[in-house]
Parts: sequence; C-alpha cells; structure tokens
Amino acid sequence: MVKIMAVAAQRKNVRIVIYAVVSNHFHATVLALMQEDARAYGEEIKRMYAMWFSRKYGEKKAMKHVSVSAIVLENEWHVRNALAYIPRNALDNGCNVATYPWSGYGAMFRPKGETLQGRSVASLTKRDREAILHTGDDLRGVPWLLDGRGRLIPASLCDHLYLEQAFEYDPAYFLKQIGTVNTAELQWKLVDGPRRRLPDAEFLSAVNDVSQRWFQTSVSQLAMEKKRRLIPYIQHTMKTTVPQLARTFGLSRDEIARALQRNNHYI
Repeated sequence: MVKIMAVAAQRKNVRIVIYAVVSNHFHATVLALMQEDARAYGEEIKRMYAMWFSRKYGEKKAMKHVSVSAIVLENEWHVRNALAYIPRNALDNGCNVATYPWSGYGAMFRPKGETLQGRSVASLTKRDREAILHTGDDLRGVPWLLDGRGRLIPASLCDHLYLEQAFEYDPAYFLKQIGTVNTAELQWKLVDGPRRRLPDAEFLSAVNDVSQRWFQTSVSQLAMEKKRRLIPYIQHTMKTTVPQLARTFGLSRDEIARALQRNNHYI
C-alpha cells in the first residue's frame, strides 16, 4: 500500500507529509493546491489498490463501498493534531508508534547530516519497477529509496521538513502531541461538525469566520472562484442545506449545486 500511495502521489502531483497504513484503512497528510486534488489522490490510491487486489485475489469490486475523504486542515490546531494523530494509528494494530514499519514516523527529526542508504528507485529498470513497485510509470526524477527488503524508506518519501516546521523543529513537541491528541475532539472538529443546524444569522457568522481565515475577507466580498472553493468545505463540515448555502453565499440554488457537483467529481 505504501508503494501505491507513493506512485499515486507522483501521478496526482501531491506531496506526502506523513502516512500510516493499518489493517483496514490508511491515513495520509498531503500538500495539495486544492481540496479536489487531495481527494483525487485518494481516489487514485483506491483505484490502484482495487486493481492490485483483484489481480492477487481474484476479487472484483472489493473496494466498491470503501469511501475516500479529503479534509482541509485550515489552521495550526488542525495541522498539528492531524500530523500527530496519523502515526498514532500504529496503536490500532497493537504496535509501537516508533517502530511500526508502515508509517512515515521514522522520516521525522532525523539526525542532521545523516545520509540515507538504499537502492534508488530512479535508477530501476522498467522491469524492476513493474516487479517491485507494480507500475510502469516513469520514476526517473523521484528521490525514493528502497531498503534491503524492497520497502520504500519513509525519509526518502515524506516531506519531513513541513512536519518539523509545524512542530517548531522540536521532536519533544511532536512526541507530546502524539501522546495527548484528543481523537474524539479531532473527529468532531474535522469530520462530524456541529450536531445541530445553525440559524441563518449564526451560520453566516460561522461562514464569515472561515472566509476571513482563508481569504481575509467576508463571504459577501468573495469572487465566484473563491466561493466555489469554500462551498464544498462548508457543506461538508457544517452539514447544511443547499437553500441555506444559497442564502449565505448570495447565489442561486443551481449555482450551489454545480459547485458541490464539481467538488464531488472526486468522491
């Protein structure tokens, strides 16, 4: 799965920061220009894994009911907690976070000057790429390295500098966050959203808060393209309706529906 995640990231032009693969799901934080790009990356992983699973086990449509979710990390609280939560998933498999082989944890806070040792993926022949990485894609420009067991070395794959910067280059800060992250709070803030539908006035205030964080202006002053970027996020996180979105964004219901369909192209 890690190899599939890497190849999919190359195809969809996103950068992996940290990841964790457990027995029945995976998480990854990626740097992408748009939320749609991140969701397209998740869908590419799903498509590639389904093909591999079908060839190996002869099972078709095994991933039909598996969902993909791309959640925007819009502030420092979201970023730090998500980055800490992902490697913590090793505990779901009853493993030690620091030694779990299927996460990017080991890529972070490596000793300065350490030189990675491994087989360069960029130098593999097409036959080797197909045998080891199960792809014929041209990977001559990637910095990835393989260990002696043919596994991708996380430090050659992950954007460790992004995570280290998020934790002020302090590994103790990262470890503390892993130990104290509140998974229920994270689930509510990033996935579940409010338990009740807000009245229009409260809803507009909440949307304006997000608009100010994203674009430094109120929702009424946003250009159409920025409204299209914001609408799917608001609909996902606040569990609202098309009519309420139309009233809040000053658009027709058809325009709201088109904005949501554009985003849901990757679901």
